[in-house]
Amino acid sequence: MKKILSVLLAVALCTSMCLTGCQKSDKSEKNSKDSKTEKELVDVKLNEVAHSIFYAPQYVAIEEGYFTKEGIRLECVTGFGADKTMTAVLSGDADIGFMGAEASVYAYQEGANDAVVNFAQLTQRAGNFLVARKEMPDFKWSDLKGKDILGGRAGVCLHIM
Repeated sequence: MKKILSVLLAVALCTSMCLTGCQKSDKSEKNSKDSKTEKELVDVKLNEVAHSIFYAPQYVAIEEGYFTKEGIRLECVTGFGADKTMTAVLSGDADIGFMGAEASVYAYQEGANDAVVNFAQLTQRAGNFLVARKEMPDFKWSDLKGKDILGGRAGVCLHIM
């Protein structure tokens, strides 16, 4: 009898936990009440060099409607490279570009008519990760000596000496 009661109780608990996520959210109603009307929104196009975990707060703010509440209709697109992101900004296809400052230096050296304003240390890290094909539980940086490392761009390969 105790086993049957335990199983029934476990099923009831699991079911109730699963169904708590099925409640209708009034988030969309709340956002529509708090947000600006469509006519009042300012269109801003953001071109990011790549999707990154470092931009997670931005993605949450977009999904939660924070930009809309502040009167901004934000369109976020991926440029897939600093050169393409800078081109989008310089051509007027994007209002803001997330990329490294080196793209601004290259554009300036090439004679761009309108200087691009940079905001430094948006993420404070480059966002590069070192990954291996095999698990290395006792990894040390010295393990890389004599190895080739593929970079994040096509054709980039580093030989560690």
